[in-house]
Amino acid sequence: MHYPKTVSTYCPKCKTHTEHEVEKGKKRPASELKWGQRRFRRATGGYGGFPRPKPEGRAKAVRRVYLKFRCKKCKYTVQPASWRASQLEIVEKH
Repeated sequence: MHYPKTVSTYCPKCKTHTEHEVEKGKKRPASELKWGQRRFRRATGGYGGFPRPKPEGRAKAVRRVYLKFRCKKCKYTVQPASWRASQLEIVEKH
């Protein structure tokens, strides 16, 4: 899927439609202090091995796409709801 590098969309800070730069969202490193991560470390620590069976089959062919829109006027960044796409390529408008 091709997505334009710049789009005209609503900026909640400017309260009007402006040009926005589009960039892919990147995954942050998981915090070791979160409850799920602490539970995971407790379950996998020591003897006994991994607490869950390995997933069967293969990974999903379609991944979630996270985009960030940065307003060119005020530099405010908005991350709208994600959707699924097998491949995303950010390209210049023709």
